Amino acid sequence: MDKMWAGRFEKALDKQADDFNSSIHFDSRMYKQDIIGSVVHAKMLGDKGIITESEKAEIIDGLGGILEDIESGKLPFNMDAEDIHMFIESELTKRIGDSGKKLHTARSRNDQVALDIRLYLMMECEEIGRLIKKLVEAIKDKASENTDAIMPGYTHLQRAQPITFAHHILTYAFMLMRDFDRIKDASGRMMSQSPIGSCALAGTTYNTDRYFEAERLGFSGISLNSIDGVSDRDFCLELMSAFSILMMHLSRFSEEIILWSSWEFKFIELDDSYTTGSSIMPQKKNSDMAELVRGKTGRVYGNLMALLTTLKGLPLAYNKDMQEDKEAIFDAVDTVKKCLGIFAPMIATMKTNKVNMKKAAGEGFINATDLADYLVKKGMPFRTAYKHVGEIVGFCIKEGLILENLPIEKYKEFDPLFDEDLYNEISLETCVNKRISAGGTGPQSVKAQIDYITEFLK
Repeated sequence: MDKMWAGRFEKALDKQADDFNSSIHFDSRMYKQDIIGSVVHAKMLGDKGIITESEKAEIIDGLGGILEDIESGKLPFNMDAEDIHMFIESELTKRIGDSGKKLHTARSRNDQVALDIRLYLMMECEEIGRLIKKLVEAIKDKASENTDAIMPGYTHLQRAQPITFAHHILTYAFMLMRDFDRIKDASGRMMSQSPIGSCALAGTTYNTDRYFEAERLGFSGISLNSIDGVSDRDFCLELMSAFSILMMHLSRFSEEIILWSSWEFKFIELDDSYTTGSSIMPQKKNSDMAELVRGKTGRVYGNLMALLTTLKGLPLAYNKDMQEDKEAIFDAVDTVKKCLGIFAPMIATMKTNKVNMKKAAGEGFINATDLADYLVKKGMPFRTAYKHVGEIVGFCIKEGLILENLPIEKYKEFDPLFDEDLYNEISLETCVNKRISAGGTGPQSVKAQIDYITEFLK
């Protein structure tokens, strides 16, 4: 395929250099956005009298035919093309002649690609938002099934206080809702400034209407500095930052799923559809989907760091280095979508083992704080109560006892404020149910959290 810049050069581009320079093998996914942007650009050119009405109609009709043929499979991408923009322009010119050559009037590939990638990412952000909501819903449903499942809550991966499984996994729903908001905010900023019309860097001598194009493409405004319009990739960085935080949340959740499904915990069992076996150990049931999500988190981090590094030393305005933005952001988008897509059904089909959770909660003295609170309610300063309970826990460990089966007589030796009612106060059910503070593990608080998430999903 002839290069549009071939007139300046006496020799053809070396084949290896041409392949190295070409981006169509990855930017072809933006074909629809490129055509949509070109249609609107043609309308603006025609309305402003820069091209004739008949030329405008020819261009728009020709672009529609190209879109239809690409989507039906009749028109494969020509991998000899430098990029998707030149492929479509070349195909248009082939179909309608010289009118097709007028489409690029008053624009550059610099502002064209800046437009296309924004439009493409906006579409992908909507899909990612839908996938986040699907996972949040799966978490909410699993929590609703397990509001009575008592388990140990952990700090430092040491058993700390009794909570419900519902309370624990709802934490991830709130993380994901923040991720949803971050991506939505980033999308809003991305669509606040249309770059088209910035041209190569300095604007154009034609009497164009940038606001016309921006409005019809869904932007709320235009980039007010043409150099910024073509050299800005902040929106890619912001999205990948949001994606990295989202993946970090999925990775933390994956880590707990991996732990919980191990024989050491056995709090949950993943469905066979989302686990694999071993090539040599027939007893194994591996949580490979969760492990892959955990592993792919580093891939998204890497894409963010790659683009930050690419951009950090670039002078204004456009540089070919910026072609590297697409593979990084595309890979991040694909990875996030795959991870979210596998996570929601993995959670939805996951089974919980309430018996094992309750058993684990009964060990480790996780009701010790409640025992101290028992003394505080009888007038003892908390720090004094804390010391007494620490001594009691130390005694129980030596004697192989737990707080629930230490005789009342022994309790009274530590302090006469203890009475028979302490056993009810330190039962796991009471410890959970009496936590009435907003956001806590108590039943009413957990119900309020589920109700809040339900509203978010609406």
